Amino acid sequence: MACLLDAAVGDPRWFPHPVRWMGTLIGWYDQRIYRLSLSAANQRAAGVLLAVILPVGAYAAGALCIWLGNSIDSLWGTATAVLLAWTTLAARDLIDHVVSVQRALQSDSLVEARSAVAKIVGRDTEQMDESEIVRATVETVAESTADGIVAPLFYLVLGGAPLALAYKAVSTLDSMVGHLDDRYRWFGWASARLDDAANFIPARITAVLFVLSAGIVSWSWPAMQRAWHILLRDGGRHPSPNSGRPEAAMAGALGVQLGGINRYDGLAVERPCLGDPDQPLTRAHIGMAITLMFWTSLAGVLLGMGWLLMVKG
Repeated sequence: MACLLDAAVGDPRWFPHPVRWMGTLIGWYDQRIYRLSLSAANQRAAGVLLAVILPVGAYAAGALCIWLGNSIDSLWGTATAVLLAWTTLAARDLIDHVVSVQRALQSDSLVEARSAVAKIVGRDTEQMDESEIVRATVETVAESTADGIVAPLFYLVLGGAPLALAYKAVSTLDSMVGHLDDRYRWFGWASARLDDAANFIPARITAVLFVLSAGIVSWSWPAMQRAWHILLRDGGRHPSPNSGRPEAAMAGALGVQLGGINRYDGLAVERPCLGDPDQPLTRAHIGMAITLMFWTSLAGVLLGMGWLLMVKG
């Protein structure tokens, strides 16, 4: 029910989304606590405290809401759980943003495409050409399928909406403070490590599902073999312990090469290349990436439902 709701509605801006509340709390803590933590040790301690309090608080808040709903009626409890679970999924929101990039490219408007892709990546987009826009979009689809769809599904299956909310807290912490720059090197250390741990299994599940989806989409055993080969060969090259797996599987499934030079605040950062340059990246690969994301997400939903039916049966 939560997945259907996400597919139908997505992430409407008028809805009081828990992630926005989490972001507000992180910003408040960051502004007030960071300035009091001058030493590296104090910054790390403050960061550890934040990385513990927010996920635990998110879990407790979700469990409390469901308990309050059940105290009124079991139907209210179920409805509350579904609504909370819906807020942890991001499939429709991801598709909407990626389609915006796709439409801008189809209109031959690099300015609009750069503006659209800037909403889903953290790298500089002002000077991107079409190939770089496509690469950034495809890489985002691969990574976001893992941490925006499969990972929430994984934690929904394991512990329901409260555990999925705790995961979203971890993910939000990483996106806001889990950086390696001087500002957050120590303050965000715990958040970054916690995110690595939380995504370890979901990232690998996503990569395997991308491999299976490659076979479904192309109805070709060689396509699955190629995706599997690139996953095994290149999945560990990425500096992130998790991001490289789904990106490598995506690169193999599409028969393209991802990675290369990205720019952050004007500085060039070279990422390892994933996949083989069998063909140049074109705007058509965005649609192919969306298709792979759809089949991977559907497979994740079916696996989750199957596991719950088996456990409860």
